[in-house]
Amino acid sequence: MEAIIPYLNFNGNAAAALAFYEKALNGTITSSQTFGGAGMADNDDMKDKILHAVLEAGALKIMVSDCPPGVTVHSGDQVSLSLNFDEVENIDATFQRLSENATITMPLQDTFWGAKFGMLKDQFGVHWMFNHDYKKEL
Repeated sequence: MEAIIPYLNFNGNAAAALAFYEKALNGTITSSQTFGGAGMADNDDMKDKILHAVLEAGALKIMVSDCPPGVTVHSGDQVSLSLNFDEVENIDATFQRLSENATITMPLQDTFWGAKFGMLKDQFGVHWMFNHDYKKEL
């Protein structure tokens, strides 16, 4: 197995989430296709919804889509995305950007296990964990 790629499903706001994550994670949307572009929109409400998109930020890759009609998801409660940082400056900046309209469940702090760690639930209901191991700096 090469990597685990999180696949996030949304109830109609995947494009907004994708744009937010692109900015917050300093990433790039490498591909994006709508239901309408794929000829899969059963109605006008679905034509601009995301069928499949990919965001890349360094080694991180996230895939996203909107649910098709009749399917819904309950945002984020079943998955946390863990971001591990090599440089402490990057954890601070990324935490700050993802904190926009978020619920911070654990502020960034030094821990007993020798790391800087924090958690939040972002404005789209996705849980994020942030970790920087200080011992890797030595």
